[in-house]
Amino acid sequence: MAQNDTVKLIGSWVSPFSIRARAALHLKSVKYEYSDEPDVLRSKSELLLKSNPIFKKVPVLIHGDVSICESLNIVQYIDEAWSSGPSILPSHPVERANARSLEAVGGAKDDEGRMAAAGKLMENLAILEEAFQKNSKGLGFFGGENIGFLDLACGTLLGPVSVIEAFSGVKFLRQETTPGLIQWAEKFRAHEAVKPNMPTPEEFVAFAKKKFNVEWWAFS
Repeated sequence: MAQNDTVKLIGSWVSPFSIRARAALHLKSVKYEYSDEPDVLRSKSELLLKSNPIFKKVPVLIHGDVSICESLNIVQYIDEAWSSGPSILPSHPVERANARSLEAVGGAKDDEGRMAAAGKLMENLAILEEAFQKNSKGLGFFGGENIGFLDLACGTLLGPVSVIEAFSGVKFLRQETTPGLIQWAEKFRAHEAVKPNMPTPEEFVAFAKKKFNVEWWAFS
């Protein structure tokens, strides 16, 4: 597969998983065409159905004649297919394995998975805080100086977390328990690869109020 083959991403503006893929493409300075599915839960384009006929979900990366589904698979594919920009996955085999093993904390792929993940979020944040302190080496991101695989896996879920916080009244990121993650979240949202494609917490909350029943987000 040639690096200069046509690249297209099918996504949805509010999907954390689509944001994940867009940020990875930006990190690698890949030029691509973006096709947004604004109401993907109710209406799916012919291109999406053709590109992901089994699961019919976004995001889908189309590189030449190849279609790649699932956001974390897309991130890994982008990292391996394009040598431009910083490496997303660590180059050291042990660090690379650690990044993949921790991705499950931020890798829930459906509503049931996200609900289960939210129930365990408090205990998981302690693990993430420890992982951040260890992996960041005193720098801004899990990947060190640059955004890496864990940053994309977990950072793009900050939007849904803000929605859960808004409707549950519970703050998950707190200075007394997760000081490192609070600073990391601010840096992640402000990064040039993320900010143009990631809605603000207020936009996520407004979308949730319009699209979903409040009780669903509050897990009542």
